Amino acid sequence: MTVLSSLKSVIIPVRNRLSVTKCVTIIQREMGGHGPRKMFITPSRWQWHKFKDMFHFYVMLGVIPLGALVLAVNILIGPAQLTPIPEDYTPKHWEYYPHPITRFLARYVITSHQQDYEKYLHFMFEENEKKQMRLLEKKVEAVMAERGDSQSYYYRPVLTKYHKWVREEYEKTVESRGY
Repeated sequence: MTVLSSLKSVIIPVRNRLSVTKCVTIIQREMGGHGPRKMFITPSRWQWHKFKDMFHFYVMLGVIPLGALVLAVNILIGPAQLTPIPEDYTPKHWEYYPHPITRFLARYVITSHQQDYEKYLHFMFEENEKKQMRLLEKKVEAVMAERGDSQSYYYRPVLTKYHKWVREEYEKTVESRGY
């Protein structure tokens, strides 16, 4: 470390009150070396390095285990073999795929074509029900307009227990006041 740093003596003339000039020697330590003392201000690359580190971490967190799993499945299990189907057996939809990973995904993750078709049929049934309800509502409105009926959407039936309570209160009031 002492080799890299150099001690440099600087002579500074100093005058005191009696106008006598003295030379004071100051030892100055310089580090770094040769050239101008400049520090260039540059934008920080910390965010880029942090992103790169996190990206590599999470890619390796997923790539290494999945790569090992795929390698093990390909070596140990391998593709499916075609065999004759017994008489009374109907194959499941995932048994048509040759690769074990594809079979696993078709069995547990992806819906079958039959299930997709049945979901579509249910959607169409619900839409047909909505269409029929809208047609019935239009028909009711047309009949109401034709006959001059009032809309009954805002009718709120009052429960009879409130009628009984009001009648009882009225009777009490009549008895007490003598009307």
